[in-house]
Parts: sequence; C-alpha cells; structure tokens
Amino acid sequence: MPHFDLLITGGTCVLPWGMEQTSIGVRHGRIAALGVGADATADEVIDATGLHVLPGLIDPHVHLRDPGDASVESIPTGTKAAILGGLTAVFDMPNTNPSITNAETLAWKQGYAEQAAWCDMGLYVGGTRTNIPELAELETGSGVCGIKIFAGSSTGDLMVEDDESLERVMRAGRRRISYHSEDEYRLQARKPMFKSGDPYSNHMVWRDEECAFLGTRRLMALATRTGRPAHILHVSTLQELDYLKDYRDIATVEVLVNHLTQSAPEVYDNLKGFGVMNPPIRGPEHMEAAWRAIRDGTVDTVGSDHAPHPHAAKLKPWPDCPAGLTGVQTLVPVMLNHVNAGRLSLPRLVDLMCAGPARVYGAVGKGRLAAGYDADFTLVDMRRQRTIENSWIVSPCGWTPFAGMNITGWPVATIIRGTAVMREDEVLGTPRGKLVRFA
Repeated sequence: MPHFDLLITGGTCVLPWGMEQTSIGVRHGRIAALGVGADATADEVIDATGLHVLPGLIDPHVHLRDPGDASVESIPTGTKAAILGGLTAVFDMPNTNPSITNAETLAWKQGYAEQAAWCDMGLYVGGTRTNIPELAELETGSGVCGIKIFAGSSTGDLMVEDDESLERVMRAGRRRISYHSEDEYRLQARKPMFKSGDPYSNHMVWRDEECAFLGTRRLMALATRTGRPAHILHVSTLQELDYLKDYRDIATVEVLVNHLTQSAPEVYDNLKGFGVMNPPIRGPEHMEAAWRAIRDGTVDTVGSDHAPHPHAAKLKPWPDCPAGLTGVQTLVPVMLNHVNAGRLSLPRLVDLMCAGPARVYGAVGKGRLAAGYDADFTLVDMRRQRTIENSWIVSPCGWTPFAGMNITGWPVATIIRGTAVMREDEVLGTPRGKLVRFA
C-alpha cells in the first residue's frame, strides 16, 4: 500500500500530454506518482474535485524593488501577493537600489530571498558597461535566471544602448539574455516633442512602434552575429511579432498580460497615469497581433512586469508620473478569464506560464506535472466568479489597473514543494521560498 506525504485527489490535472482526472502523490517535496490508486494513504489529502490542478505557475518578470523602498514593494510583500494570486515562483529584475550587478549585491539578495520569500524566486543580474568581465561568472550564480539588459528606458548604470557595448555583453557568457528592447536614441530624440501636462495617451506616441521595432531589429542583428540567444521581453507591437517569427533559432518572446487585455485609447481615458507603462499599451491592432502570436506559437512566455509605484506618484501629470503597473497578484486570474472567454486553452496557458518559463530560462524541476518534478501546484476553480478589487491587493501601493474587472476563473490554492501556502485567500504558515535551480 503506497504512502505519500500529500495526496491530491479528484482534480482534472493539466498534464504534458493532455488533461486527465487523476490523483497525484507527493513525497519529499517532489511528485512521486501520477494516477495513484484508491488504496494509497497520505499524511495529508487535498480533495480537488471540481478543480483543475495546474503545475505551479511562474511569473518570469517582476520588479519587487528589493533592495529599495519597502513602502512601495519588497520581497516579503511581493511574494505574498504572488501566492495569493496562484503563483509558485517569480523571477525578479535587477533594477533595484542598489542594482544587482555584482557579486556582493547578488549574494545579499540570494540570502535574503531564502529567508523572506513566500514563493520560489529566480534572480536576474543586470548587465552594464562596467561589469562585462564579471557576467560569465555572475550568470552561473545560485538562483540566477539570466542576465537582463536595458537597451532603452532605464536610469543609472543599467543602460547599455550602443551596439559596441551590447556586442561585448553578448560575447561574455553563454546563457540566454533578456532584453528591454526600445531604442534609446529615438526615445531621446523625440522627448522634446512633449511637455508636462500633455495627454497620457502621448506615452504611446513618444515611445512609438518604431522605437520598439528598431530596438528589436538591432538586437537581432547582434544576436545573429554573436550566436548569443536572446529573450525579447514585453513585445508590444505587431511589427516585432511578425519580424521575430524569422528569428526562432536565436530568440524567444514574452508578451505581457496588459498588452493582451487593455488597449488604447480607452486605457488612458479610463486609467490616466495608472495605465502608463513601458513599453506602452497600444491600439487594438497590436493586442490582436499578440493574440495571433499566442495562437501560432510565436510567444513563449506571459508575464506581468509587476512594477509598483506609490498611488500619489501615479496621479502626477504625464510624463511626470512614473511608468510601471502592479500585476503579480492579478496575472493568473486575468489569464484564467481569457481562457474562459475562449482566447486560449488551459493547456496553452500552462505552456506560457509554466513550461515556457522553465524552457526559456532552464529552470530545473519546474514546468510540468511529471514524476520527479517539484511538487508545485496551482489549483484553480474555472467556474469561480469574482471582481478584482483594490482592497485585495497586498502590495503596499494598494492599487491595480484591473480594479473592477469581473473575472471567471480563480486560483484557490497554491502549493509549493508539497506544502500548501495559500488556500481560499488565506496565507498559510511562514515564508518557505527557495531559489529556483537553473541548468
């Protein structure tokens, strides 16, 4: 008679080969068996009847602002938001204060994450002009999901906008580099066209389609020359999505939930500064192109680009209001709502939000329901109806651009390495996040 630490019974499991109602047995934090017989026993049993059991979902693009200002966001608050939203892991960006660009700051963050995080974490290291000699070693650090390059739209030393420096970064190390792809030269040239108090919709006029497309064309030329794999983050234009189809040998593609859900001009009319992000939310033709790219397989990952700012700062006139939106807690509900609306299937959602991030970044033991993999699960009720409210948001800023959105499909439990850390909006136990292992 087999005995397990945890048995999940009665749920419809999204397996790599299809959806199947079956039971899952867990031992020592890993999946020990699928299709467990009725004679099995366990220390704990979760009845998932009426629910779908997904492999633990991942948000591969968040800004938890730590080290920085804890009144805006931190690893404890941001990862608590993640588990409340049904996520079992997040990959955190390096543009903090100070930035994660050297062995000292990386070591601090590695240690702090394993003390304070509610979910598992991957950490990006920022590439700069001055740390190129260290990048090959930094990218192999514990929990490091990869190198992040801001080719446009950053401050301080986290900007690498010229081709010569970008090529030097690409020749330092081997792992896939993630890029914020906007052309800094075009951004700066167009900036004098605008003034404080202009309409918020001018954000997409300033950071126009050519700004993004030019940046991506330059990066693809350099990636092809050097052979260094690239991951283009938050692709936002139909031009880029069509263009990147010809570079699948060297490039993978991320789109954001915002670019799949909101479009201009309504987002600026309704949300004002709370709709301002980089790259901008654009017209409906770009959102339609993103959905076509989801359906034809061009897109590898979907993320939130969770980048909170204080409520008061977002009330400032454009362009004085900071760019960036909250999203880690709402990513899963909004994407489940898209499933129920028929825009993608549940297996495709799992591919984009679990298998995809694991494949792109080389996460070990993540990404699928299969024997030997980490026992990370997101349990969802596809019939649950609920309205997203600001009062639900646990990030200190306390707001979401999706407030008031009616959702069908909701995460009801988050399980990390066989231990439930969230059930029915209740956070359980103490922080138990670990650094994700990467090949």
